[in-house]
Amino acid sequence: MAPQHNAVLPTALKTPTIQKLTNKRIILASASPRRKEILKTLGLAPEIVPSTFAENLPFSSFEDIHEYPVSTANQKAVEVYQRVLTETPDDPPDLVIGADTVVFTHALPSTTIEMEAGVRQELLEKPSSKEDNMRMLMDLNGGICEVVTGVSLVYPILSAPGYEIKSIDERTLVYFGDNPDHVLKAYVDSEEGLDRAGGFAVQGRGNLLIRKIDGDFHNAVGFPGASFFKLLDILVEEEEDFLAI
Repeated sequence: MAPQHNAVLPTALKTPTIQKLTNKRIILASASPRRKEILKTLGLAPEIVPSTFAENLPFSSFEDIHEYPVSTANQKAVEVYQRVLTETPDDPPDLVIGADTVVFTHALPSTTIEMEAGVRQELLEKPSSKEDNMRMLMDLNGGICEVVTGVSLVYPILSAPGYEIKSIDERTLVYFGDNPDHVLKAYVDSEEGLDRAGGFAVQGRGNLLIRKIDGDFHNAVGFPGASFFKLLDILVEEEEDFLAI
């Protein structure tokens, strides 16, 4: 007999989508405590099964750079779906959620010269050292970066290959204030930004460096909860077999 599952918390809004998720095996393919906390706030407590995908897709191969985190999220979700299905064939996952958040440089306004020269946003990785973190923050200071999260949903279907993938990307602009060097250095010395893409944490002390945010704040933290639920709403309305297999 398969174990009972229910990732829906009593605090969740009583919507048709939440009703569809009740008593389903829902898995988050991420160890991120921030994503877990955002989903908990919205009424979901999925099982945590971190993906082992290497996250080594060649960034330069994407003509549209916003597809980069989406493709990585797809790979994460599929890897976990297939692994869990293999390990527990009598208790397959009903829904696997994959996510990947990246930070891009963002130059505004776009000029004709930039367009003709093919100026491209750059991917900001995690800083390799305090010195690298300081360099990143000085480049971002007084400017704008774009935080993009790809979200992927993998769920079973009857036709080959046995699962479907639906994905979205959410984009948020983060505007940095004109911070003096001693503030940037103090933040770097806190080491909060060392394990964060772009070298800052918008939900932590890094918020002191930010002038404003244009878009979903939760997306800048690591998971766009509102867009995630909107995608689920669409699937519940349009896909007759969604979470029914």
